[in-house]
Amino acid sequence: MSMERARKTKTIDELKALVATRSQSRGSLSLAQRRAAMNRNIEVFPVPAGVSVEGADLDGLGAEWTIVDGAADAPVLLYFHGGGYTVGSPLSHRALTARLALAGRTRVLSVDYALAPEAPFPAAVEDGLKSYRWLLGQGHAPETIALGGDSAGGGLAMAMLLAARDAGLPMPAGAVLISPWTDLTCDTPTYETCAHLDPIITKAGIDEHAQAYLGGADPRHPLASPNFADLSGLPPLFIQVGTDEVLLDDARVLAARAREAGVAAEIEVWPGMIHVWHAFYQMLEEGGAAIEGLGGFLRGRLGVAVEA
Repeated sequence: MSMERARKTKTIDELKALVATRSQSRGSLSLAQRRAAMNRNIEVFPVPAGVSVEGADLDGLGAEWTIVDGAADAPVLLYFHGGGYTVGSPLSHRALTARLALAGRTRVLSVDYALAPEAPFPAAVEDGLKSYRWLLGQGHAPETIALGGDSAGGGLAMAMLLAARDAGLPMPAGAVLISPWTDLTCDTPTYETCAHLDPIITKAGIDEHAQAYLGGADPRHPLASPNFADLSGLPPLFIQVGTDEVLLDDARVLAARAREAGVAAEIEVWPGMIHVWHAFYQMLEEGGAAIEGLGGFLRGRLGVAVEA
């Protein structure tokens, strides 16, 4: 998929066909090759104008800032990339975090958390908690911080909230979750009912990611699968998920469980959309529209004024 093709507007059906071919071509790659291939997303989806990127060292934990021009003191979106806990990085998701920064008028701090199988559960959760502690230690008030993540990163954002709550830390202003993976049992009805619709995730593939990350841990552990956790005391959540992805039930159950626990949880189920369709915003109109919705939630929670 060339950069030129990425810039051409496509329908969701055209995108599905393109993504399916791309996913199949990566099926036989080694883990190292898959990581390298995912990082090459930046060659296909360039960073939009109006933002700058800076490396960050969070007391030994790597990260990068994405900062909107003229917004060096804006509130912070602490972001965790997707990739099944085994692939992905701030680089692979840079175009997405840049677009989120523009939509939310925030600075985004994208964390390069430890990946499995080299660093299995709960290493990613520990890195997530470390990044939040670092922000607080730098003087960022919790009400000026929001959390975000896509896929496994959405699950990690939820786990970090739980870990922070249990550690007695103040809660951030809220969290935006894109197609979150929050049940590592990988055993919900939509794994069957949506299998023929999802061009990205297969049951065999996601089982492989789960086993690598868990390293023998219980898939129902609340910090691995927040859908099994006590969700009380968490800040407001805004969840987006597509009808054509096998993780649809993960998002729906998460929203229901959160509401049962007294947490404000809004969920948008987008008809016809696939897993993390937001990442394709440069070629899919619905991707940009969804990101604008996330930006509106972030601005509201973080008290960011809308420019006239």
